[in-house]
Amino acid sequence: MRQRPIITRQAILRREDGIAMLTMLMLTVILTVIGIAAITTTSMDLKLAGGERLREVSTNTAEACLSSAVQIIQQTLANSAVPASIQGPAPQNPVIMNPITLQQEIKGAPGFEQLNDNADFADPARAPNAVLTIGGVTVNIDIDRLFARHKPGENITFGDGPGGVEILYRVSCYSSGGANTFGKVTGVYACVATGESCQRKIA
Repeated sequence: MRQRPIITRQAILRREDGIAMLTMLMLTVILTVIGIAAITTTSMDLKLAGGERLREVSTNTAEACLSSAVQIIQQTLANSAVPASIQGPAPQNPVIMNPITLQQEIKGAPGFEQLNDNADFADPARAPNAVLTIGGVTVNIDIDRLFARHKPGENITFGDGPGGVEILYRVSCYSSGGANTFGKVTGVYACVATGESCQRKIA
C-alpha cells in the first residue's frame, strides 16, 4: 500500500497556488478605488464650474442693470415722469412696479426720504422699484435719491438753473441666476437735474 506524503507546515507556506488570483483581486480593488476617486473629483469640478458660471452671469447681469437704472433716472428727470417707452414689455425694458412712486422718489417729492426704507429695496425678499429679466436671469432694481447739491467747481449764484444742480442717487441691483445664487452691485451716480448726464461716483 502506498503511503501518502506528509505535508509539513513549511511545505504549505512554500506553495504558490492561487497567488495570481490574489494579485488580480488586489489590483482590481486598487483600480476600483482610483476610478471612484476620479469620478468624484470630476463631478465636484463640474459642480464648481457650473456654480462659478452662474455667479459670473448673475454679476454681469447686475452690472447691466445699472445702465438700465441710469436710463430710468435720466429720462424721468428730463420728462418729469417715467416714460412708458422704457417700461416693459420689450425684453430689454424693466417692469416698473409703481411708476408714480418711482417718479416722486427720483424727482424728490416731499417725503421721498420715507421711500428709502427697508420696504423699498432691491433685495429679492423685499419690494424693488423695477424688475429686469435678461437671458433668464431676474434682476431687481432699487433707486434711492440721496440728496441734491450745486455741482462742484461751479460758482453759486442767485437763481442758478437746474443745469447747475446735481442729484445723487444710489442704485442697487440684485440678480438671481439659480438656486441661492445672487449677484449684488451698488453704485452711486451724480446726475444733472435736467437729466442730461449721470456719472458714477467712486466710493
